[in-house]
Amino acid sequence: MTEFVFRPHVAVIGGGPAGLAAAEILSAHGCGVSVVEQMPTMGRKLLIAGRGGLNLTHSEPADAFAARYGAARPMMERALRAFAPRDMVQWAEGLGQPCFTGSSGRVFPRAMKASPLLRAWLARLAAAGVRLLTRHRWDGWDADGRLLVSGPGGPASWQVNATVLALGGASWARLGADGAWRARLLGLGVDVSPFAPANCGFVTGWRAPFTTRFAGTPLRGIALTLDGGDTVRGEAVVTGAGIEGGAVYALSAAIRDRIARDGHALVHVDLRPALDVTEIATRIARVRSRESLSNTLRKALRLPPVAIALLREGDGGPPPRDPAALARLVKAVPVVLRAPAALDRAISVAGGIAWPALDEHFMLRALPGVFAAGEMLDWEAPTGGYLLQGCIATGRMAGQGAWEWLRDSQRGRYPSAP
Repeated sequence: MTEFVFRPHVAVIGGGPAGLAAAEILSAHGCGVSVVEQMPTMGRKLLIAGRGGLNLTHSEPADAFAARYGAARPMMERALRAFAPRDMVQWAEGLGQPCFTGSSGRVFPRAMKASPLLRAWLARLAAAGVRLLTRHRWDGWDADGRLLVSGPGGPASWQVNATVLALGGASWARLGADGAWRARLLGLGVDVSPFAPANCGFVTGWRAPFTTRFAGTPLRGIALTLDGGDTVRGEAVVTGAGIEGGAVYALSAAIRDRIARDGHALVHVDLRPALDVTEIATRIARVRSRESLSNTLRKALRLPPVAIALLREGDGGPPPRDPAALARLVKAVPVVLRAPAALDRAISVAGGIAWPALDEHFMLRALPGVFAAGEMLDWEAPTGGYLLQGCIATGRMAGQGAWEWLRDSQRGRYPSAP
């Protein structure tokens, strides 16, 4: 007598890293998997993120790594234990993408691009029998619990055994992550926290002549300090509305919270963090007093025009000519940040499905058989490898959770999947 083999059909909604990771796990367990992606191609945000060098993960110790996820650490740490940074490296190298660790501890594929990795990943999924359906949109469920999907052939309803939602957050809507799913899940009794920009730029009160001249210009080799808070070294970029860049992103959660509390946030820009105030004052004093301010700062400190203009802009008037006073300003140019930049311009988002709405397997308590992963969940982390690691780790966790739920359903431990 032939033994019956249970082969469930699972729909994965969203073709970004979290969705593809869930599909990979489910396929490895023998499930039939269909990935539904509304955009013309899979992984569009991943490709954009990889343009400047795909930062896969970070090599810092596990405890420090997990701490990057702040309040979401307890649940994120479970996913990270199951798929740690070393596992990310092995996974990428298994796709033919050897990796290296940079001097900052960040880990990259040697190709420094997302496209070779994504192509290899999609090819491996297709070879495993995963259906990759682009230009298909998830429209919720019908009254009988069937999945509603619209595609080039028109609307359809699917009977699936489980569903993994990996629809992304609410930034970069043109790449598919528009957050439109939030209202649908709220209507079904799922607790979803409001979205907020993360790893974002901020609006300042700078005058038009400054932003007109310097928009798009980097401020390299600076340190940024939130008033009464942390200091981060790196770089920033002047924008048409304010400021963004790596050093800003690293402090963005704290800056965002300060603005929410006080209506604004004060940061100080150290234009020469490698030099102390005394050394800067000494160098300035060596320049002949008849030199212009710009020439003095250029000769003494090699400050570029954008930094010299920032001294004037940040202090709200002519900078002092006294060497000691000018040195103190160079070390702490005040900049008032008035609001986060638009949500759609943020690299990532905070907010999303609240953790109490999920069980330990990332299943929605209000919707048995429905799991969620990636930026749909309420977590945030800085850039530096933590975002992609978090998306793939939670995607794999949700995929594994869906498989275990399906397996145990067949053993009578749970009700049948919808």
